[in-house]
Amino acid sequence: MSLMTLDEKIGQLNLVGIGFDVTGPIVSENVEEKIKQGQVGAVFNTFTPHAVRKLQKKAIKESRLGIPLLFGYDVIHGHKTIFPMPIALASTWDMDAIEQTARISAIEASADGLNWVFSPMVDICRDPRWGRIAESAGEDAWLGSQIAKAMVRGYQGSDLSDTSTVMACVKHFAMYGAAEAGRDYNTTDMSLQRMHQEYLPPYKAAIDEGVASVMTSFNEINGIPATGNPWLLKDLLRAQWNFNGMVVTDYTSINEMVPHGFVANDAEAAVSAINAGVDMDMVGEAFLNHLKDAVNSRLVSVETINLACRNILEAKYKLGLFDDPYKYANDQRAFAHILSEQFIKASRDIACKSIVLLKNDKQTLPLNADKSIALIGPLAKNKRDLIGNWSAAGDWKQAISVEEGLRTALGNKAKINYAKGANIATNEQMLRRLNQHGGNIEIDDRPSHQMISEAVKVAKQSNLIVAVVGESQGMSGEAASRSSITLPGKQQDLLKALKATGKPLIIVLMNGRPLDLQWENEYADAIIETWYGGTQAGNAIADVLTGKYNPSAKLTVTFPKNIGQIPIFYNHKNTGRPYSGVWQDKYKSRYMDVDNEPLYPFGYGLSYTSYQYSPIRLSDTIVSPNQTINAYITIRNTGAFDGEEVVQLYIRDKVASITRPVKELKNFKKVFLKSGESKEIDFEINVDDLSFYNNDLLYDYEEGQFELFIGTNSRDNKNAAFSAIK
Repeated sequence: MSLMTLDEKIGQLNLVGIGFDVTGPIVSENVEEKIKQGQVGAVFNTFTPHAVRKLQKKAIKESRLGIPLLFGYDVIHGHKTIFPMPIALASTWDMDAIEQTARISAIEASADGLNWVFSPMVDICRDPRWGRIAESAGEDAWLGSQIAKAMVRGYQGSDLSDTSTVMACVKHFAMYGAAEAGRDYNTTDMSLQRMHQEYLPPYKAAIDEGVASVMTSFNEINGIPATGNPWLLKDLLRAQWNFNGMVVTDYTSINEMVPHGFVANDAEAAVSAINAGVDMDMVGEAFLNHLKDAVNSRLVSVETINLACRNILEAKYKLGLFDDPYKYANDQRAFAHILSEQFIKASRDIACKSIVLLKNDKQTLPLNADKSIALIGPLAKNKRDLIGNWSAAGDWKQAISVEEGLRTALGNKAKINYAKGANIATNEQMLRRLNQHGGNIEIDDRPSHQMISEAVKVAKQSNLIVAVVGESQGMSGEAASRSSITLPGKQQDLLKALKATGKPLIIVLMNGRPLDLQWENEYADAIIETWYGGTQAGNAIADVLTGKYNPSAKLTVTFPKNIGQIPIFYNHKNTGRPYSGVWQDKYKSRYMDVDNEPLYPFGYGLSYTSYQYSPIRLSDTIVSPNQTINAYITIRNTGAFDGEEVVQLYIRDKVASITRPVKELKNFKKVFLKSGESKEIDFEINVDDLSFYNNDLLYDYEEGQFELFIGTNSRDNKNAAFSAIK
């Protein structure tokens, strides 16, 4: 740093966008010349050994000091081998599997020239209208924290200088998932106590796990945009949480403080961001264009520039780039690792684990291989949507469709009759927008009634119906909020017509958010939630439909009965007039037209087998700093299939100095049981499980009475009582 000019230090703070994939509204200009001038510290959206080597060589050989570049990319749920969407990965409740996806992603990304990934996203979300719920782990802070740690471990390993690891970036800091009205980029507003209790823990978990970088969010916090918020970035992140890595903005979020109404122009925005604690400016180039003048005007100190520059240079040192700038540009590694057979197998296995069985009346599933199947729906032959909306470098043409998966699984045992039945959407404006942004949606020009009639004819010729319906991948994700979360287009009309045939109706859902499925739940014989399952989605869906894999996934988000219940989440608080379910009760906290209960609660997911839970047995009834207690419950597989069950533990603090939720997830265990087998599950409970942030933001527990719940989801469980003393 002693050799660097002020211009060169500011240059290190500049992250430019160039390459094959642009995820925002601006592409940086004259990048190669800026690299030569030492005006670039990192590059976004460029990968492959050849492209990375070319730009890295320009930085090393043609800039004055030869400082290597960082290469970052949105590796969200796989690089080339695409895994299920994050909301689907969370549904596995399998931390080893989630860590494995990040490990494989790091191996592939680093083999393809990258050394920095903009993941994990750990935003807590309770509003399914928000499109980026697809990229989240769901609504629970405790579970989200476990997933955040697993992802960081998978990406970074134990040594960032290992060529097969990459620098992770936890995002979006902070509270981005609480956007008002479920509208992307919108404002958030909440108390400090709620922030610390319900939204901040996953970010803190990633920091504690050693994540190397943090990305700021687009929203404001307490009236100040996150990118210019010194309380958030200095007081909380640096001083309280002791984070010593680098902070990068989201795409042009420095510039976006102007329309927020927080600053008057880009120059003021640059000063606000650097003084608040931002190190690197993603694509907007406000730092590059304005920081030198700000230093000369004494609006920003040289020491502030030095600190930001040091954080970036230290990240490059930790990655080993000063020892070998070209370590991530190795063609042999790319050939050996990308889309390897073992990675493809892992994609299929983990996709199976992410599929949630929502309904299965009269054991409709698994499929009887001797039956003829009407395979119907706009997503039955689809490949593009299977890899989801954050597939980035993934090639959708390599995905396995549901039709391909079923034909391979069933062979000549069952006849498959196909009809599209409906388009994925009928709104022309939405379709144009989706296709402008890589939707690859092929529209059947026939009238809807004609397509439905064809599907009904095919259904009548078959023994049962498998209807593959849902959203196009572009209907969820960033900038994809929806005000209505029913099945789009004429898909529900199609399902109603198919139901009228009297044939068993199995619905295979593909979507990136909870949907309003009240009709579907009432009339379908079976429903499976497959989300967007990745490269091997079709094979995984076939494995579940045919019973090769017994579904074990559980929801990490609550599904509402209708949109009027939103926001809805399991760990809500009671009011002074809680609704007890008695319909005639008027003066209660309730709706007039629907009860308060969700369609599918948090933690919900069925199996082809059945499980029986014993009463809870406690080792003691008092918890103290010097005494833990153990909760024991025996679970028995009472069905005909072997299977895995996620046994969930919740706790309620019945009386506290500030009101507490009706229950909170505190632990879980995933257990495999053969048909007829029983196992005793043991949970240890200590004072940390009882602690919360009070209004002074002190994290502690209080004496009093507690209730313990253990069961198959947040609604259906056994309970026991205990107390805590100081």
